[in-house]
Amino acid sequence: MRTSTSENLRALIDAEAHRAGFEAVAVTRPDAIPLAPARLAEFVSDGFHGSMEWIAETVQRRAEPSTLWPEVRSIIVLAMNYGPDHDPRGLQARRDRGAISVYAQNRDYHDVMKGRLKEIAGKIVARVGGDVKVFVDTAPVMEKPLAEAAGLGWQGKHTNLVSRAHGSWLFLGTIFTTAELEPDTAEIDHCGSCRACLDACPTDAFPAPYRLDARRCISYLTIENKGPIPREFREKMGNRIYGCDDCLAACPWNKFASAAAEAKLAARADLREPQLSELLALDDASFRAFFSGSPVKRIGRDRFVRNVVIAAGNSSDASLTPIARRLLDDASPLVRGAAIWALSRLLPDREFGDLAATASKTETDVVVRQEWLAALTPPVGAD
Repeated sequence: MRTSTSENLRALIDAEAHRAGFEAVAVTRPDAIPLAPARLAEFVSDGFHGSMEWIAETVQRRAEPSTLWPEVRSIIVLAMNYGPDHDPRGLQARRDRGAISVYAQNRDYHDVMKGRLKEIAGKIVARVGGDVKVFVDTAPVMEKPLAEAAGLGWQGKHTNLVSRAHGSWLFLGTIFTTAELEPDTAEIDHCGSCRACLDACPTDAFPAPYRLDARRCISYLTIENKGPIPREFREKMGNRIYGCDDCLAACPWNKFASAAAEAKLAARADLREPQLSELLALDDASFRAFFSGSPVKRIGRDRFVRNVVIAAGNSSDASLTPIARRLLDDASPLVRGAAIWALSRLLPDREFGDLAATASKTETDVVVRQEWLAALTPPVGAD
């Protein structure tokens, strides 16, 4: 049975969470995710983490919250709804525009949430003493299994958290505390036979329900991947230039989610459907200025423009050809290689061949030279 102190503390936490703009808050124990270690180990052993080596390096700390901080007694999980006021997949038909994942169309959610979590944590310490630690995605904490254990939702077949009240559009943060709090009841899986999220994935990144191969995921390819976009995924990227919302947007539970129209999460107007032509022209300084305060800034100009150039190649928009040509002289081999692929799709074969005959001779980077070779090599089975 809860003590009066525990009940009062929980009431304080609920009130402060609501005041801070969190739509949901729940409590779980650090030992509440016993299946997580084996699942995480399988994910890593299968290589599904790709180049995200920090996951492999922190497996034990991720799987066992008490290993990360032995003093923790309760974990408070908080969720903030960032649901859009429209289906973001509609922008994919406008190939002259770039599709940026909904979560990245506003301020960096780490900045939005962390300060508010610290305020709540401070109120906990002021009330009952002890110690607290605040985490928002950047530490080795498995927020989604903890959120499921706390009852905020369940991990759907797309591996993201799904809520009956907020669908698939939730930011998660945690407060680890030495305070003893009564845990909430874990949520059960409500996916049933539905596989809408799996079928929506343009790159078949789910080898099975509840399993994600990040190496095939457009979010991974456009954000975490530091090298060229693998050729097999370029056309499938369409105009997605930062992340991908397809599996989230396809979830039927979204019909119960209210759009996050409050100013704290409203999308920047210039990031809702930015023009590819303007993004292609970004140099490092203008990229940093344009994406100031945005999570997009973290991947740097070269990786971002790489993504935009791939989208240009998928656009069938000949007006983008001149700027794509200029990017053949870009300082970044990553950008130059993407520009070759884009031009191979935007230019008539003869014109591209003439361009390659001259431009390829001055290229010194081995990887970029391979792009020229691949672009000039007919696909297997072609006449």
